[in-house]
Amino acid sequence: MPQGTTLPSQMPSRFGEGSTPLEPPFNLDAECAVLGACMHKADIIDALRPILGDDAFYRPAHETIWRALLVQHREDRPTDPIVLTELLRQQGDLQRVGGPAYVSQLANVPYGTGSAEYHAEIVREKADLRRLATSALRTLQRAQEPGADPEAIRSEAEADVRAERERALASGQGRLSRFATDGWSFVKESGADTEPLWGTREKTVWAPGESLMIVGAPGVGKTTLAHQVIFARLGLQETVLEMPVAPSRRVLYLAMDRPKQIAKAMARRVFPTDEKILRERLVVWEGPLPATLDKEPDLLADLAAAHRADTIVIDSLKDAVSTMVDDSLAVAFHNARMRALRNGVEILELHHQRKATADAPRGQRPSLDQVYGSTWITAGAGSVLFVTGRAGDPAVTLHHLKTPTGEVGPLDVTHDHVRGTTTVDPTKDPAVLLRNAPGGLTARDLATILIGGGDPERADIEKARRHLSRLVDSGLATKADGIAGGVGGGQQARYYASARHLTSVG
Repeated sequence: MPQGTTLPSQMPSRFGEGSTPLEPPFNLDAECAVLGACMHKADIIDALRPILGDDAFYRPAHETIWRALLVQHREDRPTDPIVLTELLRQQGDLQRVGGPAYVSQLANVPYGTGSAEYHAEIVREKADLRRLATSALRTLQRAQEPGADPEAIRSEAEADVRAERERALASGQGRLSRFATDGWSFVKESGADTEPLWGTREKTVWAPGESLMIVGAPGVGKTTLAHQVIFARLGLQETVLEMPVAPSRRVLYLAMDRPKQIAKAMARRVFPTDEKILRERLVVWEGPLPATLDKEPDLLADLAAAHRADTIVIDSLKDAVSTMVDDSLAVAFHNARMRALRNGVEILELHHQRKATADAPRGQRPSLDQVYGSTWITAGAGSVLFVTGRAGDPAVTLHHLKTPTGEVGPLDVTHDHVRGTTTVDPTKDPAVLLRNAPGGLTARDLATILIGGGDPERADIEKARRHLSRLVDSGLATKADGIAGGVGGGQQARYYASARHLTSVG
């Protein structure tokens, strides 16, 4: 039978799975996925070539097909299976690699191009292991020869290892160069100036390339809020809490914590007209993952690639990590989070607060150390929303504890538990408060209202001042400068709703 006439699923694909200790490491599934991706998208060859290096494929037929793909791409010709088959026929290699049927089978391997670089990493890793195994076998054979010289054998072994390392460094092997970029591209093209996923440039709740964590006690509406953001990402609504949400291509929802309850909560705002979108653009994983993310840091990125998702929702974090309080495991989870983000996958995380804070007075501002687990969990998050309130209470407060840009809120919001929606209490909107204050407001006045009374701290006043300054910049308010203090005391700057703002809402 010609080599390559069957798909690799009928053969052992990993060292240790159906193979003997003497059989070299290989993964035919990964090799087929790489070749199939290149047939579908020729441009990906440029990204895979530095990862694979030379002689990376275990199966000679696959190496022959790879070299044919390189020829086609170098000459700017198509790499689809029809054109590739013709080239292999002209070279006299077609029957040797398994014929036209095998080339077509490779093109139909059920993996997208999004995970091709990961598959290439696997192919390259197996090739490296085979070279090292060959070097080790050569060393073993030399050591068993009559009159073997230990010093000479040691010197040759060191030379082999050094040559292998230099070869890997010279080619970059993808691992050392895949995510490196020049300084200008990093500053100007890495997404630093992109529109937020949720919110505005001035007040960003969820920034691209940074995870959003929603924290709170059970029953305060974390899932209700998250579902609205997800549905907005799917295009079923435009705003959440009166702030715009950017669309997503496909969402993968990891429903690890009580999936049946998650389904019931989501069903509140699902209508028959949503069926097509939910079938095509929302994928739900029910129950535990195959492994925790601290043990398999690549799992999150692999899940996104396997399901062609550009957004992942983790519900909830405690089910994704072995333990939340161990610093080393928290760092391992953050590595998993960053590997997914680095591949363009946006992440929304639902998490719990420490039990001691569950009964904190409503309106009291929480702090990041009230989030359950290691501090490294929140340290790696881009944005942290903390929901305070009583379990089941429709009226709760959102505190923005970690902000990509300007702070949002605090916002007093009301959940409609029947419809699964959340609305903002207008009495805490700075624009509304200013409009309803004929005598204007100082930064201290606004801060006092926003914290619910009492004596505001300096940080509260400064945040209120920023709220008012943004209203001035947007033309919704005017500012009357204060008077510096003296013997008789000073006078704070006062802000007034602009005539245009009063007219537009009157």
